[in-house]
Order: sequence, then structure tokens, then C-alpha cells
Amino acid sequence: MSEQHTYRVIVRGTWEGLTDQARARLLAEAGDHGMASMRFTEEGSLSYEPAPLKHFSMRYVVVSDAADGEEMAGAIAEDRAETTLRGLGYGFRELRSTVTDLDTMKINRKSRSRR
Repeated sequence: MSEQHTYRVIVRGTWEGLTDQARARLLAEAGDHGMASMRFTEEGSLSYEPAPLKHFSMRYVVVSDAADGEEMAGAIAEDRAETTLRGLGYGFRELRSTVTDLDTMKINRKSRSRR
């Protein structure tokens, strides 16, 4: 069995070709998709600013084979984002992802100051 790593992936994109109905829904739900909603989940959490309604981001947790690396984790998250956004009827373009491997991430701990 291969080693699994956990990745945090932020998928960013630009809204494109939104219908009037989709735009109205996004604006009505903007309060649910602001800074407070930014969480990393398997399903993804959508966040965007309503004015201007131009860019969005989705945050994902992806668990995959370590051998496949960050590139595969990014591709998986982008695929999830495309599926979700299309399912909601939202037009988009220019998806790009930023990936962090939580299993290889170095944590710098502050040492206690000596008195």
C-alpha cells in the first residue's frame, strides 16, 4: 500500500458568462461565502466578494498517494471545483491551484525566551 499525504488546495478562478439568475443567486448568498466561510474541506468551500463579482476561490482537502505529488492533488481539486461549479450552473474560467502538502510542511516553533 502506498503512502497517503494530505494536501490543502486553493483553487482560484474568474466568473464568466454568468446568467442573470446565477448572478442574482451569488449576490444573494454572498454573506455565506465571505471570509468567515473559508475552510478546507473535501467538498470544498466557496468564497468570493460580491463587489465586484469577478473572482472566487474554493478550498479543498485532498488525500492522495504521496508518489502522485502536489500536481495530482491540484488536478483533483480543480476537477472537484469544475464539477461543483457546473452543477450549480456557474460559468467560470482560468482555474489555477496552489497546493500545500501538510505531511511535508515544516512548522517553525518559537522558542521560549530565557529570563
